[in-house]
Amino acid sequence: MSNQLLEKNIDSIYPSRDALEAKLKSDKQLKIYLGIDPTSPEIHIGNAIALWKLKEFQSAGHTVILLVGDFTGMVGDPSDKTATRKKLTREEVLTNAKTYKDQASKILNFSGKNPARLEFNSAWLSKLTFEDIIELSANFTVQQMIERDMFQKRLEEKKPIGIHEFLYPLMQGYDSVAMDIDIELGGTDQAFNMLIGRTLMKIIKSKEKFVLTLPLLEGTDGRKMSKSYDNTIALNDSPNNMYGKIMSLKDELIVKYFELCTDMEEKDLKHSKHQLEDKSVNPMDLKKKLAFEITKRYHGKSEAEKAEKEFVRVFQKRGGPSEIQEITLSKSILPISYAALANASGATPSVSAAVSLSENRGLKVDRNIITDPREMFSEPSSMGTVIDIGKRKSVKIIWK
Repeated sequence: MSNQLLEKNIDSIYPSRDALEAKLKSDKQLKIYLGIDPTSPEIHIGNAIALWKLKEFQSAGHTVILLVGDFTGMVGDPSDKTATRKKLTREEVLTNAKTYKDQASKILNFSGKNPARLEFNSAWLSKLTFEDIIELSANFTVQQMIERDMFQKRLEEKKPIGIHEFLYPLMQGYDSVAMDIDIELGGTDQAFNMLIGRTLMKIIKSKEKFVLTLPLLEGTDGRKMSKSYDNTIALNDSPNNMYGKIMSLKDELIVKYFELCTDMEEKDLKHSKHQLEDKSVNPMDLKKKLAFEITKRYHGKSEAEKAEKEFVRVFQKRGGPSEIQEITLSKSILPISYAALANASGATPSVSAAVSLSENRGLKVDRNIITDPREMFSEPSSMGTVIDIGKRKSVKIIWK
């Protein structure tokens, strides 16, 4: 067994590393899973940290499962949330999850000798009766649930806590029981939910379940990478956008991204860290290396080279985007706010992302910087409308 399996990008192992190491040395094929709630159509490179670990277990011959939380996604995970999540409809959840397998295929193998499995937790959670839920709930106390940091914070701030939010960890915990899991992977923010599953496995299956927590990754704005913050770098981002987003990272995140998002060897990682500390290297040069390695990982060497050339041309030689995407929109949507227009054109993934761009002077319409994203746009030119997102992306709208 490779030391990397239980060392690289691992934060904690429950109940202990020694216990899991002994289990792995038994040569028994174990069942490991990672769950993702489809709150957005994209899987980002923060999620990918756990996907790469899942891939390591797959390569070692174990059964791996990517679980789409299509049922739990409608409820909303309260982990790390200071307010109740907006509940999603069944249709929204399924739409978001539509391309998850394709995106995860950049990392996991879903065919071949030991294919990864794709499961949906509605297959069992939707069949639980009220009696089943009461029986499961009886294994835990209100005190156990209310001790969670984010619930304590909400109580202090007099913000509501929904009863359904107490049930979320129970549902995630039951996933382990339904799939008869040996190991669950997840970010450090998922530790509570995963340990609930560990307790249920002991009670219901009389079985030891191991929990592996992995570090969380900061996004492009320095906060935790989260779809709700619009600060993600998605697996399905174009090579140019992926490269450009990485180049926008704060310098202090360079080493962490090398560590969590690439396969850089430990000695090279330490060298890069020392270079930054003693200022013997320009952070821009290291960041370009980082952007190239990550873009290559998900799009291949050729596309990474093209993205690097485009970045140099646009940002370091002050050119404009070499390609402008054209789309057609109906004038019937007018008048429309600039933020909504950017979203409707596909230039931004959401209206809030357009607002955020505007606040940082990164949104232009017909070469004019938009300072008020809520201002209405109503009179397009017959030549069309060009929306610029920073210097990485341009979309031209042809009106009909």
